[in-house]
Amino acid sequence: MALSKSKVVHHYYLLPCCLLLLNLGNSIISYKAGIIADPWLRTAVVMLLVLFGSTLTAFVVTPALASAVRWMHQSSRRNAGQLGEVFFFLALGAVVFWLYYRLSLHGTVAIVPPLWRN
Repeated sequence: MALSKSKVVHHYYLLPCCLLLLNLGNSIISYKAGIIADPWLRTAVVMLLVLFGSTLTAFVVTPALASAVRWMHQSSRRNAGQLGEVFFFLALGAVVFWLYYRLSLHGTVAIVPPLWRN
């Protein structure tokens, strides 16, 4: 059974990018949870926020990105081939790479806004 192009893109590119973004979110959650002194409360907050982030990723972010890709694919097919879709994938990959690069080089403090820093 052959997979359609949209399923291949969803399974092998969009979903992994969303999971990487979720992991970045989890890093921010763990960083911000450091201000909670009580270890029991800190653990409960981290668990709840990770569950909320996972749900948000699964039911909002991934479908939204898939819809954007579907829309770009349809509009670019009418206009200039698949160039818009390719640029979207390159931009998404570049943003995820840049965020992970900053996270690995400088830590979580490098990817949070200044007002969110502990």
